[in-house]
Amino acid sequence: MSKPKVIVTVAPTGGMASKKQNPHLPTQPDEIAADVYDCYNEGASVVALHARRASDDEATCDPKVYGRMNELIRAKCDIVLNNSTGGGINGDMIHQLNNGLWEINFDERVKGMEAPGVEMCTLDAQTICASFGGKEILVPTTPKRTRQLAEMMKARGIKPEWEVFSLEDIIQDVGRAIAEGLDEPPYFINIVLGVTAFQGALPYTPRILQMMVDHLPKDSVFNVSAIGQAQMPATTQSLLLGGHVRVGLEDNLYYAQGEHATNVALVKRMVRIVRELGFEPATPAEAREIMGLRPLR
Repeated sequence: MSKPKVIVTVAPTGGMASKKQNPHLPTQPDEIAADVYDCYNEGASVVALHARRASDDEATCDPKVYGRMNELIRAKCDIVLNNSTGGGINGDMIHQLNNGLWEINFDERVKGMEAPGVEMCTLDAQTICASFGGKEILVPTTPKRTRQLAEMMKARGIKPEWEVFSLEDIIQDVGRAIAEGLDEPPYFINIVLGVTAFQGALPYTPRILQMMVDHLPKDSVFNVSAIGQAQMPATTQSLLLGGHVRVGLEDNLYYAQGEHATNVALVKRMVRIVRELGFEPATPAEAREIMGLRPLR
């Protein structure tokens, strides 16, 4: 009897951390591609990509940078390519408003889906305020903007990964989008917990994760990402609830207290837990089937 398959996503870079915080963080296409390939060889079947500028390692959604990453990774392996439309908290992604607040630039965000080779894109449907480095940064994804992102993805054959940070995100924002026909089942929903810098985001506790899973739309496939120390217990609980998992330096810079992590080490530990609990990491082809993606040509 075959073992149930679990999608292991690696998020190698993110749009927030820097090499000063962890020297193992890959930021440029060549080093990201090499790191992703090593993670693929350890059992990762999806990569959640963020792009960085060559000049200063700060965040961008430049389709040329994404395209180069996608090209280099695809030349090495068939891992599922998921480009961010969230961007990051600096670089090309932010501008200051007249009232002193900062805002994520929506026109820059949509560029994340323009790169060749992309199969999925993150779609953060909610409006939040992120606090970093003394800045309060608005991330306004109104219902109209959510519809725009989803329609652009659908027109390009891109599957949205719905990122949710609270129960309201599931019930109102994602629920509304699904009711409007902006995605087709199975709906891939990434539950993100423990983002303390996001106003309205929830911490990880077993009861909170159970509550969010209990309120997922019908025909959902869910994934769990958790920040910092919450990463291992939250992803382990996800397995027990029938979900999938994400690890990587975007979410967690440490392997243990005082010990910088690497993406490969985090993937290896996650795969070990997956197998200890009686599951098996999905291959990229199996991950595509689980998420309703087209087979790779």
